Amino acid sequence: MFAIFVKEVSGFFSSLSGYIAAALFLVINGLAIWVFPGAMNILDSGYSTLETLFVIAPWVFLFLVPAITMKTFAEEKKNGTIELLLTRPISDLNLVLGKYFASVLLVLLILIPSLTFFLSIYLLGSPVGNIDTGGTWGSFIGLFFLAAGYAAIGVFSSSFTDNQIVSFLLAIVISLFFFSGFESIASLGAFSEFKYFLVQLGINEHYSSMSRGVIDTRDVIYFACLSTFFIIAARIKIQSRKW
Repeated sequence: MFAIFVKEVSGFFSSLSGYIAAALFLVINGLAIWVFPGAMNILDSGYSTLETLFVIAPWVFLFLVPAITMKTFAEEKKNGTIELLLTRPISDLNLVLGKYFASVLLVLLILIPSLTFFLSIYLLGSPVGNIDTGGTWGSFIGLFFLAAGYAAIGVFSSSFTDNQIVSFLLAIVISLFFFSGFESIASLGAFSEFKYFLVQLGINEHYSSMSRGVIDTRDVIYFACLSTFFIIAARIKIQSRKW
């Protein structure tokens, strides 16, 4: 599993795609926080808070994470190397986990530079440090869990096809459904009796809870279960090639 992990990480940063992904995340969020006028602009609002980052980042990750994971299995299938991997003394689960953990690490490495936003606001606050530090760290943790869930969905989507574009689009659709689809269904009158249950199935409900700086074990368990579900689903899909 470790060899697969190292291969995926080194492959990502041996090309420009890794650096472009990190730059895009920082530029898009930086523009929203500091440049674009409006209520989300920190300089316009006058409040020392990173709420803008935690509102925009899930939507940026909705496209960025699938872009990271789209080639995990799709590229192996297209190049024919998946057959070679399956003959190696490594279990299908370890193969999936190696690619998943590599994707999660890449997301974390992209997320870390955004701490410069926190440092800037911390220093610009009046007085210095006038920011909800605990709540901000909780929000960062929530954003990481959300991205880890997206990564599991992306790896699962990549296991379905040898076309990276198809994998990318499928991951976006599934991630979007889990982020806001259940809430949309719950808002329909026909499902009013199941509203609470449906909302709890969605990512946004648990991410919003963690974004308030409250690390509830129920939210952590939700993201762990979400990732586990799609990891197992990817393993089953890879295993199906042997049937």
